Amino acid sequence: MSEDQLDDSTLAALFTEQRPRLRSIAYRMLGSHSDAEDAVQEAWLRLQRTDADSVQNLAGWLTTVVSRVCLDQLRTRRSRHEELVDEPSAGTEQQAMSEPTPEDHSVEADAVGAALLVVLDTLGPTERLAFVLHDLFGLPFDEIAPIVDKTPAAARQLASRARRRVQGVEPSGERERQREVVEAFLAASREGDFGRLLQLLDPEVELRADPLVVTEATKAVSAGLGAPLLTEQAHGADAVARVFAGRAQAAQLALIDGVPGAVWAPGGTVRTVFAVEIHDGRIRRVEVIGDPALLRDLEVVLS
Repeated sequence: MSEDQLDDSTLAALFTEQRPRLRSIAYRMLGSHSDAEDAVQEAWLRLQRTDADSVQNLAGWLTTVVSRVCLDQLRTRRSRHEELVDEPSAGTEQQAMSEPTPEDHSVEADAVGAALLVVLDTLGPTERLAFVLHDLFGLPFDEIAPIVDKTPAAARQLASRARRRVQGVEPSGERERQREVVEAFLAASREGDFGRLLQLLDPEVELRADPLVVTEATKAVSAGLGAPLLTEQAHGADAVARVFAGRAQAAQLALIDGVPGAVWAPGGTVRTVFAVEIHDGRIRRVEVIGDPALLRDLEVVLS
């Protein structure tokens, strides 16, 4: 590109073009829409600090940056718990080099949406990255290898191990179990069943809402429209249950990027998304998204 093509507006336009794909990668890496948005914003900040004229492949450069930001986040999470061993031994690396076509087969995209949250805590960070980049976004292992600081054969083995875990989850059954939890949560919210809400929420559940949806919810509460009493952050089952008890009257079930959740969609137009993360039958994260720029990046299927 010539220098005059890379003024601020052009660079922003090029980034905007890549943004939906980057956010999709980050979400599948992190399992959190808000964390994914943070990772993409970090990539934008780094791009602004970089000599863009020296970047030969902008899409590849941004993919690498977002992937490494996500990898750092996953390693930080993992450091709070016992680290999983995700380094292939010399023997398994040699085996990966000799294995035929199954290593190059991607899992069905539909299976990933349902299984993703189930395997979130079972995959090591580099396993997850290799799996997401190869199986879901088609990156070859020779491009993945430098991101995870391994050989292409080792990156192939990481993806293979992750794939076997994902394939071990029956997608339709897991999706149905998650749907039942969301359905029960909405029913308890509408009925104001505080005890049931506490049963459905993980004790350490986290709620995050974007500033725009908090503002709109505050207006709706003042108008007596039954909206949740949102704040940008809430932590713990008691606090989150109080946000939703007796509310969410107009919310309905939906699939959010292939995962059961809920939406407020008056007249069939999605205005607010309630994305949830479920672990061991309890909700441990609720993300409330109302910013139109963020909603455009989500795949929402109304139930």
